[in-house]
Amino acid sequence: MSVLFVIPARGGSKGLPGKNIREICGKPLIVWSIEAAKSAASRIENAQVIVSTDSEEIAGVARQFGAEVPFMRPSALAQDHIGHIDVMLHALETMEAAGGKFDYLVMVEPTSPQRTGDDLFEAYTLLKNTDGAESLVGLSQTDSCHPMFLTKLKNNFLDPYENKTFTFYRRQEIDQVYFYEGSMYISKTASLKTRKSFYHEKTLGFKMPKWKSFEIDDITDFLVIESLLKARENGTIQ
Repeated sequence: MSVLFVIPARGGSKGLPGKNIREICGKPLIVWSIEAAKSAASRIENAQVIVSTDSEEIAGVARQFGAEVPFMRPSALAQDHIGHIDVMLHALETMEAAGGKFDYLVMVEPTSPQRTGDDLFEAYTLLKNTDGAESLVGLSQTDSCHPMFLTKLKNNFLDPYENKTFTFYRRQEIDQVYFYEGSMYISKTASLKTRKSFYHEKTLGFKMPKWKSFEIDDITDFLVIESLLKARENGTIQ
């Protein structure tokens, strides 16, 4: 099997300017994802790790830490309103036009630095070995944001989202619910081209622990994840 790992990293972040190459725990943010992707790729017979970016500065950092930047992303695909599917399909089509052939594509967002090479390889293996599955996305269990604990407001009065009887439930009494945590997206390339989505009825969920599910969008996220990465480095969490 041939696998293409794509790390999308545009230069125009507004929530936290320059975040993709901002140093966190001793190295640029994107490097955590480059290292994870390279670790997973090293265990796959035919795998390639590339970065899709419109920024020469990001490209330089990516190359310095061992990722390929075989093309620069067009500015039209580096705007706020552009979805990740368009970016992934562009990367896949560009690599195929250069002679590459890939059975799977793995999108590795740089904003989730706590995901490891082990996580990516285990997820890829699960997808590859599951009959009928076409894609996989990362999930994490939600507790405080469970629908049974959520409410709307109607004229400032509580209007429960689901728990209309105002019954108090313990966590052990309700179904487990998950959210899309954003650390990994994997798809068979044929499926991605046809469906133009990682999400559909043939998508597997790969469960990630809560501490790995945080993403960096702003400075608050950055500070939280920096503390978690330090805890991982010193063995407090694993």
